Amino acid sequence: MAIPHASSGHLIDVRPLGSRLPTERSTALFKSEQLEVMRLVLPAGKSLPPHSVPGEITVQCIEGRIDVTIDGQSRPLEAGQMLFLSPGVMHGVVAVQDSSALVTIVLAG
Repeated sequence: MAIPHASSGHLIDVRPLGSRLPTERSTALFKSEQLEVMRLVLPAGKSLPPHSVPGEITVQCIEGRIDVTIDGQSRPLEAGQMLFLSPGVMHGVVAVQDSSALVTIVLAG
């Protein structure tokens, strides 16, 4: 079954999940030819292993606290903070607390 994505002009709710956070999953919000946006949901202690993508990335912490490791250096992000990564930068993510983040990826064309 295909995951429904938002279409042009549709509203997307990216407010904090609050009490729903423990039961929610990561979801792709929309994807176009040049851009992909997803809500990353990670319970405390869970992680994404180190990886890289060919396009630019932003990671905006919506709630909780995550730690992004870039070239072995820790970059803690709290709610309301955003991080930019250049194309090809190796990075990993671990949730320090139950967390959600908005991740935007520029797709290499």
